[in-house]
Amino acid sequence: MHEKTFKAEHINAVEEDLAGNNGIGRYVFLPGSDGRAKQIADHFSSVTVKESSRAHNLYLGEIEHEGTKIEVASVATGMGTPSVDIIMNELIKLGAKRFLRVGTAGLLQPEFMRLGDFVIGLGAVRDEGASRNYVPLEFPAIASPEMVQALVEAARELNFPEQCHVGLMHSKDSLFAREFGEGAMAESNHAYVNILRRAGVLASEMEASHLFTLSQLFDAQLRIKGKGCRYRILSGAICLMISDGPGFVSGEPLRQGIEKVIEITKRAFIHLAGREEKLLF
Repeated sequence: MHEKTFKAEHINAVEEDLAGNNGIGRYVFLPGSDGRAKQIADHFSSVTVKESSRAHNLYLGEIEHEGTKIEVASVATGMGTPSVDIIMNELIKLGAKRFLRVGTAGLLQPEFMRLGDFVIGLGAVRDEGASRNYVPLEFPAIASPEMVQALVEAARELNFPEQCHVGLMHSKDSLFAREFGEGAMAESNHAYVNILRRAGVLASEMEASHLFTLSQLFDAQLRIKGKGCRYRILSGAICLMISDGPGFVSGEPLRQGIEKVIEITKRAFIHLAGREEKLLF
């Protein structure tokens, strides 16, 4: 799990970079792109950037609330679960234990959702290959309840309750095949997505299922080893709805939507830190 000799090969980081918060480690924001990782870091104070040749730049800093400083980081996972697999493994092996995906997704329920809404993930459909290398497909990919609660509280506090939906996400390997009907399996892909819609899945994206799966597995290893609740690994995800199939949110509306998601995740980490205050400070 947390090996003193571990050397990251894909992010430019060492254990000391992810340490902090009285042993829990930095709280980590996980967007898909480096541009959004930097956009998140613009909300930090005392920022240090550790550049990566693969554009998984690590932004280290602090967020402050009522005189309390919370040590945080932001780094892009890249697109898809294979990239999540590499970045999450390296972060966890370097000591990070708190993760929030700050993402975008396509909405699956146009009857009661619209572009610009947010989905807080309770769990994710594992329609991808990376997590199948770790556990059987029957194993559920579930967000940490503590993260879900913190995100819901933050959305309410920021007056976004009507824009926020809580439920299941769909994590896929292929955007163009599953959602846009490219390839020889267009009919079966269309039918598959319709099944998800009828089952009540809210959004389709490409990373959350493996984030949840890895967090559960590494957390179980820590608990089995008896290191206690203080060192639990927690993960959550919130996505901005930017596509309804034919259309995409872009330009200034996209930037503003991402800013709202960042504010929710910042506030969620503040709520989480407040509950962990006896452990942190």
